[in-house]
This record gives sequence, structure tokens and C-alpha cells, in this order.
Amino acid sequence: MTKYVYEFSEGNGSMRNLLGGKGANLAEMTGLGMPVPQGFTISTEACTRYYADGEAIGDDIREEIGTYIGKLEELTGKKFGDPENPLLVSVRSGSRASMPGMMDTILNLGLNETVVEAFAAKTGNPRFVYDSYRRFIQMYSDVVMEVGKAYFEELIDEMKEARGVKDDIELTADDLKELSEQFKAEYKAKLGADFPSDPIEQLFGAIKAVFRSWDNPRAVYYRRLNDIPSDWGTAVNVQSMVFGNLGDTSGTGVAFSRNPATGEQGLYGEFLMNAQGEDVVAGIRTPQTIDQLRDQNPEVYDQFQEIVTRLEDHYADMQDMEFTIEEGKLFMLQTRNGKRTAAAAFKIACDLVDEGKINPEKAVSMIDPKQIDALLHPQFDAAGLKAATPIGKGLPASPGAACGQVTFTAEDAAAKGKKGEDVVLVRLETTPEDIEGMHYAKGILTARGGMTSHAAVVARGMGTCCVSGLGDISFAKDGKSFTLGGTTYNEGDWISLDGSTGNVYGQKIETVPAEIGGYFGRVMEWADEFRTMKVRTNADTPTDAAQAREFGAEGIGLCRTEHMFFEPDRIAAIREMIVSKSAEQREAALAKLLPMQRGDFEGIYEAMEGYPVTIRLLDPPLHEFLPHDEDDIVTLAAEMKISADELRDVIASLHEFNPMMGHRGCRLDVTYPEIGAMQTRAIIEAAINVQAKHPEWDLVPEIMIPLVGELKELAFVKKIVTDTADAIIADAGVELKYLVGTMIEIPRAALTADEIAKEAEFFSFGTNDLTQMTFGFSRDDAGKFLDAYYEKKIYENDPFARLDQTGVGKLVELAVDLGKKTRPDIKLGICGEHGGDPASIDFCQRVGLNYVSCSPFRVPIARLAAAQSALANR
Repeated sequence: MTKYVYEFSEGNGSMRNLLGGKGANLAEMTGLGMPVPQGFTISTEACTRYYADGEAIGDDIREEIGTYIGKLEELTGKKFGDPENPLLVSVRSGSRASMPGMMDTILNLGLNETVVEAFAAKTGNPRFVYDSYRRFIQMYSDVVMEVGKAYFEELIDEMKEARGVKDDIELTADDLKELSEQFKAEYKAKLGADFPSDPIEQLFGAIKAVFRSWDNPRAVYYRRLNDIPSDWGTAVNVQSMVFGNLGDTSGTGVAFSRNPATGEQGLYGEFLMNAQGEDVVAGIRTPQTIDQLRDQNPEVYDQFQEIVTRLEDHYADMQDMEFTIEEGKLFMLQTRNGKRTAAAAFKIACDLVDEGKINPEKAVSMIDPKQIDALLHPQFDAAGLKAATPIGKGLPASPGAACGQVTFTAEDAAAKGKKGEDVVLVRLETTPEDIEGMHYAKGILTARGGMTSHAAVVARGMGTCCVSGLGDISFAKDGKSFTLGGTTYNEGDWISLDGSTGNVYGQKIETVPAEIGGYFGRVMEWADEFRTMKVRTNADTPTDAAQAREFGAEGIGLCRTEHMFFEPDRIAAIREMIVSKSAEQREAALAKLLPMQRGDFEGIYEAMEGYPVTIRLLDPPLHEFLPHDEDDIVTLAAEMKISADELRDVIASLHEFNPMMGHRGCRLDVTYPEIGAMQTRAIIEAAINVQAKHPEWDLVPEIMIPLVGELKELAFVKKIVTDTADAIIADAGVELKYLVGTMIEIPRAALTADEIAKEAEFFSFGTNDLTQMTFGFSRDDAGKFLDAYYEKKIYENDPFARLDQTGVGKLVELAVDLGKKTRPDIKLGICGEHGGDPASIDFCQRVGLNYVSCSPFRVPIARLAAAQSALANR
């Protein structure tokens, strides 16, 4: 019989897949003898079964939970629903992977009218009891019954305004009792039933709500961002309550064993006295810093510091902890490896190595490669920043620079961000529902919340600049403007945030490229030592190539020659070639392009400093180089000294219903061999010239023929290349090796890779087109319907961002195996967008590719991901 429920004392940290991260760590802390409130964990397997059973909790699981409730009553000496000595519990989620704020929590479960009245009389602290009760009603109504919390918050604000107070803690017991009655009335008005009073009914409602929250929109979106599979499910942790809202000797807090923004050693965190955990995390009140706890209660502070040191030593990583102080006694509610900024991640990894807690292999493996992106983003221009005057200063919650137009809702931020607009999301406070808008915003500014608020934690994990707790902001009632520093800012106005200082500027400040620090270089040196795959870049200009080299690229995996033709001084020649009526006319036009292309290739070879360069022959359909607007047609015809009708005829002749599957790629060279001959000449002559200047280099140009699907067409175009190249090399009287290969981007090429390899000396997998043709939908149009596929759980990820290993990956793996059978020494790489995605890079490692190629700014991501994959697949 499957076991679904585990006491904390029955588990340990190795049971993460079964107990979730929170449950496994609570079990581990219990085993270490730390002050953890007693409780039990309902396993992730119960969650997956809940969904398999049609969102129902099976009778056997219900019975097992009931048994463990009895055990918890025995351990605590309290009983569910007992007015004299009630057992109150928290019900929390706990995925295998940390998902801060994405799923739901219910506190103070077990309260009802009878319990509240007796409990208030027994404790002599009615304010605490009614504060706990109103919190429970509010959370249960929102999380379990999905009534929504906005109305409850309005009631609290109205009550505070009527009493002339600012903070919740200033409300009296009678005020909170009145709020509880108002909350229950709202519940009944919305649902047509009384608020549940049976603690067992409350408990199972809460458990089902946590299971459901695994599939709420924000959790689904977070999983997609962070590669968390939907079939993992979440565990549920049921834990006896300890109370931080019992008065001035009680409190709650969140702390990190090191600074999550900078990586600096030393305890870092915040707490609130007379509060419960949600107050700190949600940013409802701006908290005190953890060092102030030392002044208020040095004994608890010292105990907490000792536990923090033990936990970090035990897990050998920076810890993120939640704690509660109940009438002067410390309890640990959670520990997990803390989310941190990219800069902090590299510093912490290096410091842990220097402290002897981990080795370099562990240091490389513990950093999320996607975080590197944040390190490479621009910072404020020093001169521009010096000339600017801050309009306010909040807490520097997540470092970096952000500049954008003000937006006030997550929906607007997401919509504008998807269009490529730079926006800063300005809110009173953020909530987990804001996750998509936060993802698309350049920066986040909140009036409430501290360094451990939801906005701060999520922003740091995303690498997004965030300034929180700027209490001087005054929002307009319509929510479409705010006032700060004596000036009102409307939606669409430009502001700038400095997440490293907390400064806010009421203007647009220019940015400059970031400077990469020494910790980054040190970790990347380790990564390069451990990885076995090379990392190249996709670059079409010497500037991009030089940037990629600076980031550690070991060659170019894709140089797209067509990008060079769109320059103003070149487009005329390519258009002349297109409208030519004979091979001679085309050759004359191409002769004008030859010196330009040769110069481009020379610059790229120079920038790559002798590393390999793969150059793809012309790929797009020719119509892309011609105008389609009538005024542009008339103007171009005059420039080319032909009639507008003649140009219209050419454009019409090039029209295709599906040009991305039409006359493009190698098909252009089959039709117009002179194009391939000119490009080959430029490639080879440039290599000869650069090799002569740098005899210490060993240039071996790689000429890639795109869109091949048939051996005979590859052989035809390859002959154009080799005839041209061999003649140039012979005429120059030099020795120059070169390779001719193809891009595998058509399913037929993958299926016949053993035949293709007879002519191809290398394969480069163009997974953008391979994905497009395998799935049968356009990369440019898929965004119109993919959201519906995510919502209905047909797809978990965008197949153009993360390689589909089941289908497209099977074609890649097949092509690798077939290609090697024909040509054992064949060079294998990938140059689609997937070349910079860590999960896809791991697949490339496992199937035996020699290199991945990606955009310049993703090169460090690929280097680290390749190292992690090599270590994991040893």
C-alpha cells in the first residue's frame, strides 16, 4: 500500500522528490534537533494522484491524513476544535523546486466562533485571537473558496480610516472582532453559505486548495520560466501554528545567511514584532532589519545566529529562512537554498570554495546559467547618473539599472513588454499574481515591502532591477498616477531605478554595458575546465564577433551572409542582381558585392583570432530584398533605370504563398549558381588574405550550404563551392584547408543523414527551421495560439525557445547516429536559438555534439550550462 503522509521525524533532506523542498528541509531540521513546530507532509504523489482522480482526494489518503492529525494532536497535547486547548495549523505548499509566492498558504486553520471565544478568554489576549481569526477567514476565503481578497482589504482600510490609525496592529480586539463578522458576511454573500466551522472540513478544503494552486496561472507561468515539469506536483505541509502576533514579545521574520543582493557574508534579513509571516513576505508593513533584533532580544538573536551557521554549514549554500518568535521563544518554519542575484551567486560560489565548504565542481553546478543574463545587462551611464537628481529613495531590493515608462498594472506591463516597450511596473505592493508583468518589466518599484518582500525575492530571482519600500509615493485614487518628490507622474512617463542604491529618478537615464567582475571570471574558468563541448556564437558582423570573443566564444557557428546585404550601400547591388535577365548581368551585379563581402569576412576572421568560422550561403527568398509599397516600387524603379511595371513583374514573379518553404537556401544556388560562386570567392579570398597577415593562425573556413533535403542537391551546390575555392587557392599558390557542410533543418535531411554525410564534412543543426517544419507551424505566428496550448497543458514550453527533445530531438539524435556511421569524424554542432538554452544544451551534450552556437550575449550562459551538463553526465 502506497504511503502518502510522513511526520517530519520520518523524513529527511534526501526525500525532496517525495516531500517537496519545504517538507524535506523541515524533516532535515527536525532531525538536526532544531526548534521546528511539529507537523506532517502530504507527498507530491498525493498531488499527482489528486489530478489523476479528477481533482479528488481518495478515501485512503483521507484516512491516512486523519491518522496523522491524531498523531499531531498527541505530540502537541492539543485537539482540533477543542475550545479549551485548540490545535491550530498552517497548511503550506512545497514543490521540489523553490517557487516563492507562486502557490498558496493558509494560516490559523482550526478557528471557529466557539474556539475563538473560549481561546480569547483562556489566553486573556482577545486582540491576538481575533487578529488570528480575521486573518484565517480572509486567507481561507481567498485561497480555498476563491472569493478574492480585494474586498477584505478595503474593509480593513475603511476600518483603519474610521479609527484614525495607520497600521493593522493599531486596531483593537473589538475592531478585529467586527472585521471578522464583516468578513464572514462577505463570504456568505458571495457563496450563499456560512463560513465553515468544522476544523476537519477546513483542513481538507485547504489541502485541496494547495493542490489546486499547483496549477494556478502564476505557478504555471513560473514553472515555464524556470523549467519545472508540471508532473512533479506539490507536497502539502501541515504544521502546528506558532504565533508571532501574540504581542510585543512575539514576531516573525525572513533572513538569509548572506546578502542575496551582493553575496556579502553575514546575516541579512528583516522581521516584524507582533505580526505573522505574511506581513513580512507580502510587504504589508515595512519591517525592521535583522540586526535590530539583537537589540530587542539578544538571546533569541544569538540562538538564531547559531542555527543559521549550522544550516549553512549543513547545506553548504546560502540559506533563506523563515522564523517565528512566540513570547520570546524561537521557532524555525523553513529553510531553503536562497534566491540570489547573479552577482551574488558568483561571489557566494567563490567564497564557499575559499571557505572550504564546497569544491569548484559544486561551485559551477550551483549557479543558474540563465542568471548570467542579468550580469551582462547595461548599467547607468556615469555622466548621466551624475547629472540626475533622485526624486526618492527606497530599499535597493534587486540591483541593476532600469529605465522605462510608468505602468501601474501587471497586465499592462506584460502587454507593453511583449511589444518590446520598456516599462517600469509601479505598485503599492506586488502579489504573486503579478508574475508575468514583473517578468516583462525592466524594473519594479513598490511603495510597500522590504528587502524580503515578494517583489524583492521574485525580482532577484529574475535578475530584474527592483526598488521597494518607497513609502513617500502617493498614488492617485484612480491608480493611474503617483506623486513623488513634489511631482506627479502619469502612466507613460519615463522614470529610472537604481536597484543598487534604491534611488529613483524622474527621467530617462542612458545606460552603458555592464562591467563583469572577478568572481564571474573565476567561476567561468572552472566551467571551461570542466566542459567538453565547445561554445561558438551566431554573429554576422565583426562587432558582434568581437563581443562574443570577449564573452569567451570559441568560433562562429553561424554567420548569416544575407544580413550583410541589407546595408544601404549594398542593397542596390543585390536588387540589381535580382532583376537581371541573364547570368552575365547577375555576375556583373554580384561583382559589386564581392569586395564588400570579402571585407566583411576579413573583419570577422580577424575578430575571431583564428578560431573556426562557419559561414552560411545566402538563405532567404529573394523577395525579401525588394520593396512592396507602391511608392517604394516607383522610387526603386527610377533608381535602377527600369520601368515600374518591369519591377512589378519581377516582384510578382518572386511571390510565393509560403516563401519560408519555397525558393530559398540551397535552391537559390541551384537556380543561380553565380550567387554561390561569388560568396565562395569572398570567403576563400578573405581567408587567404587574413592567413597571410597572421601566419600563426590556422584558418579553416567552414562553408555551410543551407536547407538541404536531398543528397544530389547538396552535391550540386558543393561542386560550385569546391570548383570555385580550389581554383582560387591554386591561383594564389597557397595552402588553405576548408570544409563544406550543411545545415540540418529539414526532417528529410535528418532521416537521410547517412546519405547526406557522404558529401557533408559537418552538420550544423538549424533547430529553428527544424522545429518549424517538424511541428508544422510558423515560428512567427505560433505566439498567437501557444498561450492556449499552455493553458490547456498541451505544451509546457515554447518549442522554439526550448528544444522539443521528444520529437525534434529524436530527429537530431537520429541524424547524429547516421552521420557518424558514414563519416566517423564528422563535426556536429547546433546553431538555432536552442544553442543558448541550458536544457537544450544538456541534450546536445548527451547526444554527442561537438559544439553549440548562440547569440553573443548568451555565450557565457552556454559555457556554464555546458560545464554543468558535462559534470552531470560524467
